[in-house]
Amino acid sequence: MPTIAVIGASADRSKFGNRCVRAYRQQGWTVYPVNPREKQIEGLVAFPSILDVPAGTIDRVSVYLPAAVGVKIIDEIARRGDVVEVMLNPGADDDEVVEKAKLLGLYVVTGCSLVAIGAH
Repeated sequence: MPTIAVIGASADRSKFGNRCVRAYRQQGWTVYPVNPREKQIEGLVAFPSILDVPAGTIDRVSVYLPAAVGVKIIDEIARRGDVVEVMLNPGADDDEVVEKAKLLGLYVVTGCSLVAIGAH
């Protein structure tokens, strides 16, 4: 079963970070919501940081954060060493974030995580 960590996951069902959690779960992915202010999102344990997500390969990390925050989080994603792909969603796909991720050796995709699995 593929795995995804959603950084910027939200308990607010109107936000894309929440829609992503629901859509990937419905498609059968193992979903790890990441949000330092939430304990649970959509019935799943929410992790305060990507570094707190259980060890093991993460097929996709989907980022829903403004660039100013995302550029700081990229270091943590790279530090894990087990992330296959980082998807920077619209608003998170600032050039500085993309360049930093690539410099750290991450495979980066810019685009919408929801569109990527056919959930519009």
